[in-house]
Amino acid sequence: MLQRIQSIYLLFGSLAFYALFLFPLVHNVYVDSKPLTISIVGVYQDVNGQQALTQSFTLLTIGAAIVGLIPLIIIFMYKNRKQQILFGYIAAVIIIAFSFWMSQTVKGVMGSTQIDTHSMGIGIFLSTISLAFIFLAIRAIQRDQKLVKSADRLR
Repeated sequence: MLQRIQSIYLLFGSLAFYALFLFPLVHNVYVDSKPLTISIVGVYQDVNGQQALTQSFTLLTIGAAIVGLIPLIIIFMYKNRKQQILFGYIAAVIIIAFSFWMSQTVKGVMGSTQIDTHSMGIGIFLSTISLAFIFLAIRAIQRDQKLVKSADRLR
């Protein structure tokens, strides 16, 4: 059913992942003595006192949009809980792979510059939060599956 708690968890997982478009991954980091802000969309640099997009991550942006849709699609698989659990695990693996791709992209832009804790943006943690919501949804789906099986035994 759509009103179950796992639907809320999956919705929050999708919203947390789409929040990558709002928050930077890394901000105010100096690469070649230039302050940069790196987001999922690209690299922003101060040009005449304003933030301007200097390098675009088109594939990463498209990938983030697609990966954010996966939990929303899983919500509507509520009639087949086993399939919903399977796709939940697949979504978790995809989010982990996307996070690795995202970190490698940030490392490629920064080169040998190290990220300090004060320059980390909220965006670095959003994929982890999304992953936590996915696992909470899987656990809730498994609990529903157990409940249905126990009710079937009583009949």
